[in-house]
Formats: sequence, structure tokens, C-alpha cells
Amino acid sequence: MYASTKLPRTSALFMSALLGGVIFTSCASSEKMTNSASPPMAADGRADTASAPARENSISQKAEAAPIAHSRPQLIKKAAISLTVNSVDRTIDDVSQIINKQQGDLIGLKQQQPKNDNPRYTATIQLRIPENLLEPTLEELAKLGTVESRNITAEDVGDRLVDFQARLTNLQKTEANLQKIMDRAGSVRDVLSVAQELSNVRETIEQINAQLKSLQNQVAYSTITLNLAAAVSSTSPQPAFGLQVQETWNNSTHSLSAFSVGLLKLGIWLIVYSPYLLIFAALVYGFTRWRRTHSPRLTQTPESTSSE
Repeated sequence: MYASTKLPRTSALFMSALLGGVIFTSCASSEKMTNSASPPMAADGRADTASAPARENSISQKAEAAPIAHSRPQLIKKAAISLTVNSVDRTIDDVSQIINKQQGDLIGLKQQQPKNDNPRYTATIQLRIPENLLEPTLEELAKLGTVESRNITAEDVGDRLVDFQARLTNLQKTEANLQKIMDRAGSVRDVLSVAQELSNVRETIEQINAQLKSLQNQVAYSTITLNLAAAVSSTSPQPAFGLQVQETWNNSTHSLSAFSVGLLKLGIWLIVYSPYLLIFAALVYGFTRWRRTHSPRLTQTPESTSSE
């Protein structure tokens, strides 16, 4: 019973001492700032007011001389360019050389071979280039063919970066304060409570840090989507005579093979259903024999009646 009443009293004394230390340090810091802001005293104990205007003038001159720092916009740039080229394969090789030259990365490639409904050979390439090399890279890509379309979009994420950085700084200070409180905590309950809060703060710090790095990476590297299409001539050339004969021969042999396969399949079907076919043929044969054997009697009956 005595131990249970002593534990809360110890916690209360500890928290009171901690708050007193915080108040004492804040008062000391405010007193230091006051002393530094007050003018220097002369030998007779009075303030040296003569040097105050000169000091104010020097401070104002420094303030005027100091340049105003303007934060650079943090832009996420994305570009798209469409080209008509003579050879898509050769252009892809040229794009690879440009990527290596500009210290970029190839993050996507999609090729579509010519088809009956779409006779053009097309390809889509996605590049990641350093932000300061975006314009030179676009100029190099434009030289590979005829530019059909080109556009650049930019999104300013400076406010988001500042917000993430401020939140991250505050959370890091909170983490340090919680760590100090955890080191000084006495009871197990206080230690567990502070540890849980510290774990939540650290998890939030990791999430914000990941988002901050992702935005910084998108600002540092721009994305280019390159669409390539092979040029198609207006008049299709007439194939050579040898090619026409070869195409005709291929079509005829293909038709013959298809007809032969069809006959083979029909024979297999007939073999499988041969029992039913035999039964049907036997019925037809029996009906025909029966009709032949009974038809003369039917024809002789009227003749015999007439002769009588």
C-alpha cells in the first residue's frame, strides 16, 4: 500500500522538476537576449547613446546590402514529342545514343509491328532526363525526323516541398524531446506511453521523408514521352513478277493442303459413324427388297379378276 502511494508522488515530483528546468532555461535565454539588445554602458554607468545611431546606421546598411533571396520554383516537367521517321528501328538506336549522351535513363519502350488494319510501324519510348538537359534533349530528338507535335507541361511543387520540410523538422524535434522524456521517465507506464508515441512519430517521419525524396527526384529529372511512326508512301509500289508468282504458288499450295485436310477429316467422321450408316443402309435395302417382292402380287390381282 505504501509503495502504491509513493509511485505517483515520485512521478509528480519528476514532472515538476522537468517543468521547472524548462522554465529556468527559457528565462535565462530571454535574459541573454535582453542583455545583448541593450546598449553598452559608459564608464559612469549611463548608456552609451552616442554610438547607438552609428550602430543602427551600420545595421541598416548591412540590411540594404544583403540581397533578397528568391527561392527558385520547384517544377516537375513533363514533355511529349511525336516524330515521323523513315526507319523506326534505326531511330530507336539513335535515341539510345542520345540517352547515354545526356546521362538519362530509358524507363519504357513499346513497339507495334505493322498489321493489316494498321500498316504503320510505331513505337513509344519513355525517357528520364536531368531537368537542366530537357531542352537540349528535345532539340536532339527533333533532328531524328519530322516533328508532328510537341508540348511541355510543368507543375510547381515548391509549396509542397516547403510544407514537407517544415513538418519533417518539427517531427524530428518532437522525436528528440520524446527521447529525452523517455530517458528520464521513471514508471513503466510512462515509459510505455512515451515509447508508443515515439514509434508513431518515427513512422510519420519515414512517410514524409519518402514523399519528400520522391518529389525531389521528380523535380531533378524530367520525363519525355517520344512517339515514333514510320513514314508511309502515298502510292504503294507494284510487287515484282517473281513475287506475284511465288505468292500465287503459296496460296494454291495452302488451298490444296487445306482441301486435303478437309477430306481427311470427313473420312474420319465417316469411319466413326459407320455403324449407324450400315444400319441405315440395311434398313433401306430391306425396305427395297420387301417392296420388290410384294409389288408383283399387287399387279397380278387385277389381271386375274378381269380374265375371269
